[in-house]
This record gives sequence, C-alpha cells and structure tokens, in this order.
Amino acid sequence: MVDERDPSALFEDFWELWLRLVSDAQHAGTVVVVEGERDRRSLRRLGLRGEILLVHRGRTISETAHQLAETSRHAILLTDWDTEGGHLAQRLKEFLGVGRNGADLEYRRRFARVLKGELVHVEGLYGWARRTAEASGRSLALLVEAVESSEDAAKE
Repeated sequence: MVDERDPSALFEDFWELWLRLVSDAQHAGTVVVVEGERDRRSLRRLGLRGEILLVHRGRTISETAHQLAETSRHAILLTDWDTEGGHLAQRLKEFLGVGRNGADLEYRRRFARVLKGELVHVEGLYGWARRTAEASGRSLALLVEAVESSEDAAKE
C-alpha cells in the first residue's frame, strides 16, 4: 500500500521543523554538520545562514570531531538518511560524546520521521521542499524570502 500523504500537511510538518532548525542554527557557537558541499548548498538555498561544517573535507572523522569540540558549543548533525549517513552520525557522536559539545542528532531523526523515506540525501532537500511546496499551492521562494527578511530584521 502506497502512503499518499497530503502534500499540504507534509509541507507544514517539514516547514515547522525547518524554521526551528534555522532559529537554532543562529545561536552563537552552533554548527550544522553535513557530509558535502551539495548538502551545504541545499541548506543555504532554503535560507539557513548559520555556520555549516562539511565532514568530507580531507579530514578524518576524529579530526572533524576535534575541530567541532574546539570551535563550537552545539553541533547539529544533519547527515544523509541512509546507512552511510547513519554510521557517520554515530561515529561523530561517539567522538564528541555528550555535554557542552555533544552531537545533536534530534533534527536528523525528526526530518527522517517527516520525510518518511521520501528523501535520502540532504542535497535533495531544497528540490524536495520546492516540489512539495508547489504541490500544496505555496511558493518556497516566498517562504525562504520571509525567513531571510525576519532574520535581517532581528539583527537590526
């Protein structure tokens, strides 16, 4: 049986979670960790302005974790929702441990629940969000613009 979810409800669930992530990523010392450059571009296109660190940047996982521990207070791990992304998130969590610099896997888990297998790679998040927004009669571009405008207003 195919799960035919209402695009409007699906997008609402996604957008609510996305706005929380955008807000949390703005806090000083917070870093969102993704696997590669295409992941970062997708998040930027959705309006995420906070710091984004790439795991696959010529460093080992332990070196990446060491950098996070030295430079951040909160690391949000947003790796792909496939087996490799899961293993990578777990390894980073093991290296970072818990506490002040502990790895935050909650957004990764929540997005996985919202997406329910519709998307596996973070790099596809922008395209998926755009298609889902359009299917629900919304303009993702206008929503992202509103987020960016409210961030600018908050800084002033």
